Formats: sequence, structure tokens, C-alpha cells
Amino acid sequence: MADHSSDHRTEIRDFLASRRAKITPERAGLPTSARRRVPGLRREEVAVLAGVSTEWYTRLEKGHISGVSEDVLAAVAQALQLDDDERTYLFDLARAARPARRTPSRRRDVEVPPRIQWLLDSVALSAAFVRNGRLDVVATNPLARALHAPMFASPTADSRGRANFARYHFLDPGSQDFFVDWASGAAMTVALLRAEAGREPHDRALRELIGELSTASADFRTMWAAHDVRIRHEGTKRLQHPEVGLLDLTFHSLDLPVSPRAVHDLSLYTAEPGTTSEDRLKLLASLAATPARST
Repeated sequence: MADHSSDHRTEIRDFLASRRAKITPERAGLPTSARRRVPGLRREEVAVLAGVSTEWYTRLEKGHISGVSEDVLAAVAQALQLDDDERTYLFDLARAARPARRTPSRRRDVEVPPRIQWLLDSVALSAAFVRNGRLDVVATNPLARALHAPMFASPTADSRGRANFARYHFLDPGSQDFFVDWASGAAMTVALLRAEAGREPHDRALRELIGELSTASADFRTMWAAHDVRIRHEGTKRLQHPEVGLLDLTFHSLDLPVSPRAVHDLSLYTAEPGTTSEDRLKLLASLAATPARST
């Protein structure tokens, strides 16, 4: 347990230091001087903004977060200008540091109930899938499986054929051809894993995944060290699909309360009506549906 405690302090230290380095004195409304040896704010400046002593903030940034009140954490979050996702992550780190509030490791993956699969199968014109916090794809409709065919066919999928976005991004070179904007997608993937690590610091499978990616991928190590955090991901994505060509898609993710013990989200990928991408997505849907009709 001592090793985990040390790791946890390191996470807190590096996260707070990385956020502090991003804020300029001008942005914080502080006077500036030409002689600054560190990027961003100094510890004493964050302390002033948060209304705490420099010694207290220094101790916090060294990872001693257990017992810190929510009001003080909120003041630090405001001083560091954390966004909502980063603020949630900081509070998750504080909660995980309280010995009495330790949460057990997940015993097993939560099975997606049949009603969720029925929901996915009822969606005809969008690729729909369910993903857990470790970014495993745990349920799909036929179009989602066809859309991400290279990922499901990748050696990075597990023995059951279950794909994982993070393993595919960083351990399969083919992902750089499939994801047109690979770097931004990879960074977001890491930020989503970072948020899950804050929520579930004792999840052994998650720690093993992060260890595997850190060992095998220099890109992952670099992005993980940035300490960026995202809880939900939505926007646009461009895919170079091997069957239908370039697809410009819009996607949204929604919380899906499958189980109180684990985070899941429902993701929907669709194309703007009247575009070439819509025609290509419809073609892909037709191709995906053909085997189902013949069986």
C-alpha cells in the first residue's frame, strides 16, 4: 500500500504543478516582472489567490491532500482556473486519499443488460456503442462495429474480440491511418483515461492498462505526463474507412447508468444530412446489415 500512496502523492503533485505552469500572471490578474524563473505562477502566488499560506499550499502540492476541506479545494481550483473536468478530477484525487473512504477494486466487469443492446440495435442511421471508463467497447450496433472495423480486427482487441480505444490508438500503427486527426484523438483518449484514474484509483485492470501503454508507447508516456483531464468527449471526427473512404462525422457521448459501480457512456456517431459523408455512412450501414439479413 505504501507504493500506491507514494504514486498518489505524485499524481497530485504533478497535476497541480502542471496546472500552475499554465497560468500566466497576466491571466491571474497579478503584477508581472521581467525576471521569472518558472513558467506560470509561483506557489506563493497561488497561495495568495487561494487565501492560504504558502507553506500550506506547498504541502498540498507535495501531495498531502488528505483531510483538506472541500471549501479550500474549491479555492485552490479557482486560483488555478481549473475547468469543470479538472476540478472534478482534483476532488476525486482528494477523495481517494482519505483512508476511511477507500473504494474496493472492481471485482468484475459489469455486463450490459439486454435492454441496452435492444436500444443500440434500434438506432439505424447512427453508429452507437457503449464504452466503459477504461475505454473498452462493451456493446455496439452493427453500424458502430462496421465503422470501427479496423479497430475490432486489430491484434489489440482481446480474445473475445472486444476493442479498446486506448490500446488501438497507441499499440496499432494502423490507427494513424484510420484516425485522420490521430494526435488530437490520442490526446483526448489519454485525458479520458486520466479522469477514470482519478475516479477509480484502485482499479487493477486500469492500472495494468496504463502500465502497458506507458511501457510500449513513447507517445502515450508524453501525453500522460501532460496531466490533461476530460470526463466527456464530443465534437467531430474524421475517419479514413477502408471500405467507404473519408468520413466526416459528429459524435456525442451521454452518461449511461448501467451500474452504480462503474462509469459507462453511450456514444453516437452520425453525419450531417445531405453530405457525402452521410451517403457513405448509409452505404456502410447497408453493408453492415446485409449479413444479418442472410442469416
